[in-house]
Amino acid sequence: MNLFSISELQQFSGIKAHTIRVWEQRYNALKPERSEGNTRYYDGSQLRRLLNIVSLMNDDFKVSELCSMSDEKLNGLLETQLSKTISPDHGIEYLISQCIAAAIEFNEEKFDKFFSNALLRFGIKGTYIQIIYPSLVRLGIMWAKDVLPPAQEHFITNLIRQKLHTAIDALPPAKHPKKLWLLFLMEDELHETGLLFAHYLLRNAGHKVIYLGCNVPFTSIESAVKVLNPTRLMFFMVRKNDTDNDLKKINRMKKTFSSQTIYMASDASRLSTLKNSNKFIRLYSVEDLEKQIITHV
Repeated sequence: MNLFSISELQQFSGIKAHTIRVWEQRYNALKPERSEGNTRYYDGSQLRRLLNIVSLMNDDFKVSELCSMSDEKLNGLLETQLSKTISPDHGIEYLISQCIAAAIEFNEEKFDKFFSNALLRFGIKGTYIQIIYPSLVRLGIMWAKDVLPPAQEHFITNLIRQKLHTAIDALPPAKHPKKLWLLFLMEDELHETGLLFAHYLLRNAGHKVIYLGCNVPFTSIESAVKVLNPTRLMFFMVRKNDTDNDLKKINRMKKTFSSQTIYMASDASRLSTLKNSNKFIRLYSVEDLEKQIITHV
């Protein structure tokens, strides 16, 4: 069983430890256990419950309502979220279902078959937007409902990364690069599927890309910028984190790399007060990437 401290809950959820304690006291949101030394700790089910509350806060529910709900009620709301991921196109829905089935069964052959089918129909870009991304969202909700162990999600995500690497490798080198991009995920960020897809789109548009991957220390980013002098930096923020910590990282980046244009991709609700400028641009979708970066540079 995984055990977590309240500081780890803060890191995973983006909710401050003080606020978590207030939710516990006022609304009985979580029920921590106590160690022999009287230190509170939380198990995986409590972490999952907190993440579910946080994810549903974006659906116009009051915190007090969500915190007071049973796990069964929260799961019911997640079921509603799950239904929103269903495509009206039966062909697309079939492919999404095949992707999820391949994950559940650890079936690489089934994955290859469905992926080839989708690739012929939609190409890499369409397959990612219409099949892969909705599948990952749905798998994430299934994990939140405790109906899918994380191993299946890791399995399918690894297969998707392999396909994206293959697609990137198949692209010819840019003969006359338009821009030099440095792509990376900062420390503790491990979900690189979106960044790999951005790598593909940029390379396909004729840009040169240096890809550093995930969990890159800030000092390594600094070193790469000094050597390469890229015109553009791009990173994704996927893992939930404390807002103050996020802002500290971003402000450090903006100050250190003032000569580069920085692109940050994240959920629209994250750091909503952080505004665009000439040197710092937020991206919320593939359309933003194409419109603001590829089409107009």
